[in-house]
Amino acid sequence: MSLKSKDLSIKFRFWINVDGEKLLGKGRVEMLELIRKHGSILKASQEMKMSYRQAWQMVKEMNDRAESPFVEKYMGGKNGGGARLTIEGEDAIKKYHDLEKRINYFIDEQLESFK
Repeated sequence: MSLKSKDLSIKFRFWINVDGEKLLGKGRVEMLELIRKHGSILKASQEMKMSYRQAWQMVKEMNDRAESPFVEKYMGGKNGGGARLTIEGEDAIKKYHDLEKRINYFIDEQLESFK
């Protein structure tokens, strides 16, 4: 197959499911990264322009579907509590991005056959 365009690309999104239910995808990983950045589900939800309820539901689903929770809430303190990633949450982000790089590398290799 020969194409005129030299700027050819393939866009691809993927999700990691557990028992047919979404565990991780681009949006969920972004949520985890923003929780890490802000130490808050509320602030992460605001940056993603979604309701706190929707963000909390997303976190709850990830925590329920993962072998160990990705996010833990903590109460009180000078700043009134917040949320932080667990070791499992940090590991999930890393594994997701590693898989994403491998998939993109594979796609780039396959794209060569269209040029």
